[in-house]
Amino acid sequence: MAYAIRFLFSYHWRCVVIKEVQINEQIRDKEIRVILDGGEQLGIMSAKEAQLIATQKNLDLVKISPNANPPVCKIMDFGKYKYEQSKKEKESKKKQKVINVKEIRLRPVIEEHDLTTKGNQAKKFLEKGDKVKVVVRFRGRELGHKDIGFQVVNKFLEMIKDAGVPDKAPRLEGNNIVVILDPKAK
Repeated sequence: MAYAIRFLFSYHWRCVVIKEVQINEQIRDKEIRVILDGGEQLGIMSAKEAQLIATQKNLDLVKISPNANPPVCKIMDFGKYKYEQSKKEKESKKKQKVINVKEIRLRPVIEEHDLTTKGNQAKKFLEKGDKVKVVVRFRGRELGHKDIGFQVVNKFLEMIKDAGVPDKAPRLEGNNIVVILDPKAK
């Protein structure tokens, strides 16, 4: 029993709050500013009066600006409004370009063939339009020879210079040398 209560409380705190629009009887304000669907203003009136006007026109009363003083409500077809909003969201998602960051891990003691293979893979990522994060990891005593790591990174950058350009110069972050590559503009 105690576990179930603990679960409910933990679940409750992790819930995402969804912004809901108040419509019709959910609007409890004393005075509201009312606008018709066409944009014509009816003025400030009580929520009950506005609700009567909306029901006479066979439409819904929707609170569109709750933070205004007094709150602004619009008389409109709420189903049509929700449909148009979802359509706009889908359209904006289509126009977004998702840029992924791919990571390539190298070691300071990497062989030439392995470096070439990783370079070819990075070129493919960059040609697709993704960013590439190149990380050279040091273990143990290798950290004493950072210059070897920087040589590996510079050799790697020279290998793929036609596909991508570094965002910034390679830098040491803890036990890693990190550089991020952007795809070259076509």
